[in-house]
Amino acid sequence: MNRFDFSPYRRSTVGFDRLFDLLENTTRAGSGDNYPPFNIERRSEDAYRITLAVAGFKPADIDITAQQNLLVIQGKKADEQPAGEMLHLGIAQRGFERRFELADFVLVQSANLEDGLLVVDLVREVPEAMKPKKITVGAQKSLSIVGGADSASEAA
Repeated sequence: MNRFDFSPYRRSTVGFDRLFDLLENTTRAGSGDNYPPFNIERRSEDAYRITLAVAGFKPADIDITAQQNLLVIQGKKADEQPAGEMLHLGIAQRGFERRFELADFVLVQSANLEDGLLVVDLVREVPEAMKPKKITVGAQKSLSIVGGADSASEAA
């Protein structure tokens, strides 16, 4: 059994629809292609790094698209004819597409290709309006009687 049924959880939770969609998509995508291999590294509380092994690809062959909560990395080799006759083709020449689901407020900071590794740095920048704020509890000043029995006796 390769499929999980999340419907009982969907009925008893509110606001977690996106989480269950991600879990279902991950289980479907897990049986697919594992090319190119990649690492995901947490560098600090709000910084991440994705490293893909893309040997043989040039910067012009790679397209990186950042949409809301989705990072898509595509590679497509230009059709080049080798100078000689190929006896063995062991380095992958096929195109690829990798999709990474990003959390809210995660932005692509930079992307560099060096030594056959594509390094994509991500940073989480939560807007000031969304950050938690400390709220102080003020004490109520003591109540004073206005126009009570003392003021009525003074008027008489």
